[in-house]
Formats: sequence, structure tokens, C-alpha cells
Amino acid sequence: MQLTVYVETSIISYLTSRPSRDIITAAHQQLTRQWWETQRSRYALYGSEAMLEEARAGDPEAVAQELPRLDPNEAVAVLAEALLMPGLLPPKAAIDALHLALATVHGMDYLLTWNCTHLANAALRSRLEAVCRAQGYEPPIICTPEELGGEGNEDPGC
Repeated sequence: MQLTVYVETSIISYLTSRPSRDIITAAHQQLTRQWWETQRSRYALYGSEAMLEEARAGDPEAVAQELPRLDPNEAVAVLAEALLMPGLLPPKAAIDALHLALATVHGMDYLLTWNCTHLANAALRSRLEAVCRAQGYEPPIICTPEELGGEGNEDPGC
């Protein structure tokens, strides 16, 4: 059985956007494209309507229509709300809380993202995981394509 990966919007954005002039963003784009070409077949990939809507806001043509979608439900809404408690995720990160809640409630093994502000953030990770566990769920491993790269990646990180 393949491990499951929830693909967050930043992955789709980096996959489909024009190469950036910013050296860090360009590197993330390249790493994302390499991961998509060489690693994605090792996993069962999932998205969501929230991810598609967010991606459409940036580039209506650049969406991952082929990914099966995780459906929101009451449990997802409750967990997303819990992740927005004061001192954890700010209200402006509601979509990030929803991504994590979707991946968690649906039992994904990984949440793949380049969002290092609210998701792939070492300072927040243990607190996000604690909220998920307090709600009765085992959270996914939140990581970047570089961290989930398998063979050939010697420098993991954001």
C-alpha cells in the first residue's frame, strides 16, 4: 500500500509558475519539479477543493485537477477551528488550518508544502501536532519536497 500525501497549494503554485528571479523561490520551484517528476509515483497524492480554489486565485489554468479530493466535513471544521486558537495560527491562516485539518482527519501520512510560515515550521510543528492529538487524531508529517525526496537529496530543509 502506498503512503498518502496531501498536496498543499504552494506545491501546485511552484510546479506551474514561471521561474522566479528570487534565488530561493527558484530553488524551491526546481526542487518541486524534480520531486514531481521523480518521486510522486511512489505515493498516493490527494488534494482538496480548498487547494484548487486557492490555486485558481493565482493562476486559473494551473490547477491539479487529476488529484483525488479530500472532502471537508464536520470533524475537519472542528479541527481547523481548534488550530486557530490564540497563540497558534492567526485568523489570516485559516486556509492553512483547513489544509492541516483535511490531511489529519483523512489520515494522510504526509502534508507536502512550502508554507514555512504556518505549516512546515519547526517552531510551530509540535504545537500543531499536539492540537491534532488532543482532538483524537494522529497528524501527518508536515514536510517540503526536499524532505520527502528520498534518494539524492543531501540537504533537507526549508
